[in-house]
Amino acid sequence: MLHRHNIFLPNRCLLRLLHSSHSISNSLNESALDAWIQQPKQLTLSATLHPDHLADLYITLPTRDATPPPPTGAPLGFGHHLAFFHPRTPAGALRADGTDADFCPPAPFVRRMWAGGRIAWRRALVVGERAKAVSTVARVEKKGFERGAPMVFVTQRVEVRGESGEAGVVEERAHVYLPAGVEAGKRRVRAVDGLPSPDFSFMFTPTPTTLFRFSALTFNGHYIHLDRDYAQHSEGYPERLVHGPLTALMLLETLVLHHPDAQLKTFEYRALNPVVVNRELTIYGAWESKDTVSLWTQDRDGVVGMRGTVSL
Repeated sequence: MLHRHNIFLPNRCLLRLLHSSHSISNSLNESALDAWIQQPKQLTLSATLHPDHLADLYITLPTRDATPPPPTGAPLGFGHHLAFFHPRTPAGALRADGTDADFCPPAPFVRRMWAGGRIAWRRALVVGERAKAVSTVARVEKKGFERGAPMVFVTQRVEVRGESGEAGVVEERAHVYLPAGVEAGKRRVRAVDGLPSPDFSFMFTPTPTTLFRFSALTFNGHYIHLDRDYAQHSEGYPERLVHGPLTALMLLETLVLHHPDAQLKTFEYRALNPVVVNRELTIYGAWESKDTVSLWTQDRDGVVGMRGTVSL
């Protein structure tokens, strides 16, 4: 027979901890997040790989601004599909930061950053052809919740199919979503060790015009690329940030600039630190082997913004 004093009851400290954990979970709306994770998601976008749109891309890229765009029927450049297949969302349906809501988790995870990705080329897309991009969610990961630094990583799988119906490009895009009210700019600069000695490089300065033009090309209204006050006061950064896909594209562009006959098979990359407008940037490349190239960006302070590897 049990007496009352033999029954285990949580002490006050434990009760406070349980109450605190419950409050944090409620503030993060985890139940809604978990329900969203379970929902199937797919988005299909169509576009004509029009030479006029490519001409706008060429005049935006500092590696291409003196080069005429390819004519109809020519192969599409490596990574140039990133300038196509954007959602056409009415302004009233955009999130408060100007981003599309497709594949975005529910509030409070409303602050989006491009975290990295992978691109595989299976066959050349052709300038002028009608193509479609079919996007699904490959995986969703919750990280840092137990440490009080919650993040939600959403990885999309994108298959770009030409008129033949075959996948020409298969891509994964990883975005990280942070809750509102947390200043990303308070994070420390991430050190990057073990960089190889570069074999080639390209230097340029991304300007507000660069960011505006790439935003227009990709129909991307994210204020973090366009509005200095928003970037500083809402996100905690010193200035507007360069688009993740633009930085990734410039890695590829630097390789192709120095090795125009290179036939790329795959490209994996990761965003390590923010890349900031009006800050001189050098892109480096180093041959790891005859069919592997390491690429990275470095600003004038030595901060590595993005690092990637191409297989040939």
